[in-house]
Amino acid sequence: MNSWQALDTELERWRSAGRCATFWCRDDDASRDSASLQQLLEIAESAALPIALAAIPATLDRSLVAAVAHSRFASIIQHGYAHRNHALPVERKMELGLHRDVEVTIAELERGAEILNASFSERFIPVLVPPWNRIADRIVAKLPDAGFYGLSTLGARKARWAQPRLLQCNTHVDLIAWKRDRSFIGPDTAIGRVVTHLRARREGSADADEPTGILTHHLDMQDAGLQFVVELVTRTRDSGAAWFDVDEAFAAPGVPLSISGRSA
Repeated sequence: MNSWQALDTELERWRSAGRCATFWCRDDDASRDSASLQQLLEIAESAALPIALAAIPATLDRSLVAAVAHSRFASIIQHGYAHRNHALPVERKMELGLHRDVEVTIAELERGAEILNASFSERFIPVLVPPWNRIADRIVAKLPDAGFYGLSTLGARKARWAQPRLLQCNTHVDLIAWKRDRSFIGPDTAIGRVVTHLRARREGSADADEPTGILTHHLDMQDAGLQFVVELVTRTRDSGAAWFDVDEAFAAPGVPLSISGRSA
């Protein structure tokens, strides 16, 4: 059985159980328009694929605002403040750790949200994506009071609520091999990770309600990785799966959704 057949088989098991497999797509490190961003947005347009662009407030360029305005499928979430490492050289990179006063970090995040809200209006959704997918628990605890509705990192979430009033929805398949020349991880590896998370959801060892998250980085994406996204979206939709936008990914049963002044 090849990798695509393994995915088809897993999706068939979802259908046989009367369930709909769900996905979402997050793209990190957005700050300005570029040829690589346009390529991603063109894919989103042709595939009707909602894309959550995690934007860096401190380096925001007006060209990104224009690019998002012309896209029907792009939303903006917040990627830290400056994507600046504050950890010691011997530590793993981290912007949102305890290397500085927590209140200083929170103030930066609030300033970043103001920048994105002023620039993107209703396209901005107050979901925080920590740079390098790392954040200290003491900072997480303060996010709701700082105006954030959601948190997104990497890996299966432990619970839907990271904190009271703070929904968590993560990504699970990073398409970039960071330690191998930032190349595409390859279809077999990518599909294997997709199937692993889908199976864990179906069998109950992971939260069944957390959509399987695909993580892209447009600045580092190669044609092979982009074409994989197109084929993944096409094949999963043909098998009855759904691709969520940010509102849907961060929805919680029984909780009215209110993000950036919107409700559903």
